[in-house]
Parts: sequence; structure tokens; C-alpha cells
Amino acid sequence: MTVSLREGPVPEGGFDVAVVGAGAVGCAVARELSRRGARCALLEAGPDVGAGTSKANTAILHTGFDAKPGTIESRLVARGYKLLGQYASEVGIPTANLGALMIAWSAEQRDALPGIETKARENGYEEARPVDLEELYAREPNIGPGAEGALEIPGEGIVCPFTTTLAFATEAVGAGCELLLNAAVTGVRPSGGGHEVETARGTIRTQYLVNAAGLHSDELDSMLGHSEFHVTPRRGELIVFDKLAGGLLNHVLLPVPTEKTKGVLVSPTIYGNVLLGPTADDVPDKTDRSTTAAGLTSLMEAGSRILPALEEHEVTATYVGLRAATEHRDYQLVSRPDQRYVCAGGIRSTGITGSLAIAEWVREALEEAGLDLAGGPEMSSLRMPNIGEFGTRPYQESELIERDADFGRIVCFCERVTRGEIDAALASAIPPVDPDGLRRRTRALMGRCQGFFCGAEVSAVMEDEDGGR
Repeated sequence: MTVSLREGPVPEGGFDVAVVGAGAVGCAVARELSRRGARCALLEAGPDVGAGTSKANTAILHTGFDAKPGTIESRLVARGYKLLGQYASEVGIPTANLGALMIAWSAEQRDALPGIETKARENGYEEARPVDLEELYAREPNIGPGAEGALEIPGEGIVCPFTTTLAFATEAVGAGCELLLNAAVTGVRPSGGGHEVETARGTIRTQYLVNAAGLHSDELDSMLGHSEFHVTPRRGELIVFDKLAGGLLNHVLLPVPTEKTKGVLVSPTIYGNVLLGPTADDVPDKTDRSTTAAGLTSLMEAGSRILPALEEHEVTATYVGLRAATEHRDYQLVSRPDQRYVCAGGIRSTGITGSLAIAEWVREALEEAGLDLAGGPEMSSLRMPNIGEFGTRPYQESELIERDADFGRIVCFCERVTRGEIDAALASAIPPVDPDGLRRRTRALMGRCQGFFCGAEVSAVMEDEDGGR
């Protein structure tokens, strides 16, 4: 039976593992299991992969220097940093190792820096070092007056979260994983030593179940009879400045963190913009992705202190991410072998960086619970299209354009996206279903004009593609 990604009945027969949630963590888990021979289903409530928390974050590639020592998060972020760095190089995920400067703006914050450096060493990160004011202002001449000190973390970087999740999902599907979109889980019941999982598209049978449901991980956990954590969405509002602001800074500029949040940062993005944020407000609604006047005002006030010249630059976009915060300070990774169930809940802002290490942890837990992973199919080499500015884009590749002239035909002039890239995305293993999905695969519609110039042509292309399917 041929199964559609987004509609129609679910596959007949059972699975070894069902993974719920196609964010970065769920896709990484599905990839890890499928490439090792598991018959795997990846269930996602929405119409696309990586369209929730995984798309709306600060996109920092974390070293894990400031994690709480001794936690699961501290160990897996450090491991994930190495794994994702290597994987990104292999498959073409855009990254940039810019380094970070954590800036203290008060005597109290300055006095906290030595403790943060000590914490970094406890986490196995030895490269953090103090930076005096003369060096700080020499390296970042545009920051505001009044800095009290700084700590350098040279390993911190930035990454494309869109390409990361899509690469995981593409490799999972290539290894035989059944990706089922628009398949929200509505119930779970035990069956034959495994599970029957009720979804919006029908019921599937699976021997093992992995919970990577992000904001809804506590709800799925409760379906299995557990209540050890509760997700309270932590809303983070962010502001994206025009590419002309890109020359204002050279590093990721970090704040001194508080008990609740890592604070407001200013950072280059992998796409050439400047990012300011996030806020950190706990909200009751897991679907509330609205920006607020108070939140944006507070960001602009913080940004103007850190980098005063930001006020002179235009805002390209604002957006909101919801993090799966819980009452605990650590990832909620729990294996329940008697239920053949693994929970990967409470994954917060470090989830992109930790994703491959979390997938390793889940795979090992499932093997200990009895899952036989004898070895998977031979994987074909994957190379993701580059949508970052720290590398060569398709419109700059003369040999590619000679082979296909559409890669020299620019459709989105703000972001330099070509017709060839759009066609390739629409013909890919996991094609976009809407303009937002196309934006995350190509950057079309993501620029200064927000699709005013290219929106009509992009919509026409997508409609033609739908009509031809």
C-alpha cells in the first residue's frame, strides 16, 4: 500500500518503533533507529517536519558550557555539539563558529563571571576565559558603554535549525522510516506487549513507543499513565534585523544568565541578519505564538543598550518560539522497559545541539529494553542545499547554472533564491506543503519585503506543482 505523507490511511502491519513528534529530536531519533534496521514510524501532528519549537529559536550551536553540571542535559549537549558539528560538515548543514562573548553590564553580573567559568570547566569545557574591557571594546567596538567585563566562549556558534531537522528526517525516510504527517496522537493503549497508537489518520501498532512530542510530551506521557513533569510553554519573542545590521557585531553577544532564563542575546544569523531575543514568559496556551507590545519593547530596550546602533536599522521580522519548559531543570529522559516506552520530554533551548546525542541515548535505552537493532540499509550520501550565507549559494555556482539555467534565475531577490532551488524543494523527498515550509527550505519569502515582490510567483509555482501531482 502506498502511503501519503500528509493524508490517507496509515500503513497496514506493525512497526518496531513509533516516534511521536517530528521536531529536531524526534527526527534525529527516527534517523538513528531507521538507519540501524528498525521498522520505524514518525508521527507528527502538523503538516511538516520541524515546524514547531525547532523552527523558532535562537539557532545557537551550544558548547554546553553553562549547563548545570552533572545533569543529563550537560552531558548530552556536550556530546551533541561534537556530533552535530561533524554531521553538519558531512551533509552540508550551514554553521558558523563565530565564538561568543558573555558581557556583564553590572558589578553583580561581573562578579558572577568567574563562577560561570568554573561551571564551564566542570562541564568539561576548558576554553572559556576572561576578557578585559580594552579587548572587549576592540573586538566589539559597537557595543554600548558601561560594560563591566566579559567571558569569551570561543566554541559557541550558529546553525541553521531548518536544514538540521530536515536532514534528519530526509535520512530517516531514506532508510525506510514511514513519515506520517497530520497524524496527531489521540490515544495509546497496550496491545500484545506493545502499543496501539490512535492518530488522526487511523491506528498503528508498534512494539516500542518514543515520546518526542515537545510541548505536548507531558500529555502523551499521561496517556501512558505517568505524571512526573508538566510542560508550561515558555514564550520567547525575537526580533530579526535587516542584513545591513550584520556588520555591527562579530560574535554572539550573550547576557549573564539568571535562574529562569539564559537572557536576551544579540547574534548574527546563518542567513546574514541580526537576531535579538528571546523574552521568557510562561504562558498557559501551547498554541500562543503571538508577539506582544511589552515583549518587543523590552527587547528593543535591551538591544539598544547592548548594541545602540541597532535602533538605526530596520526590523525584517518578529517571531515567537515556545519552549517546552517544565518544573525541572533537566531534560526529562526516562526509559520504562516494562512498557516498552521511552520519554524524551522537557527538551528546551539546547535541543537542536543535543538532538543527535539524545537520539543515541534513546537508541541505547531501547536496546536495553529488548529492541533488536541488527543493522540497517546502506545509506546513500546526503548533501543538503545550502541556504546559509557562510558558504556558496546556488546563484553563485556557475557550473550548476550551466547544467540547469533555473539555478541562475532569481525569484526572491531579497534572499537570492532561484527557481531551481524552489523546484528542487518541491520535488524533494519531504516537499513543503505551504509557503512557510518553502521558506524554511529555500529562504524564499524570508527577506526584507516579506514576499511582497516574489509572493505571487512563488504561490503560482506551488499551485502548479500541486496540480501536477
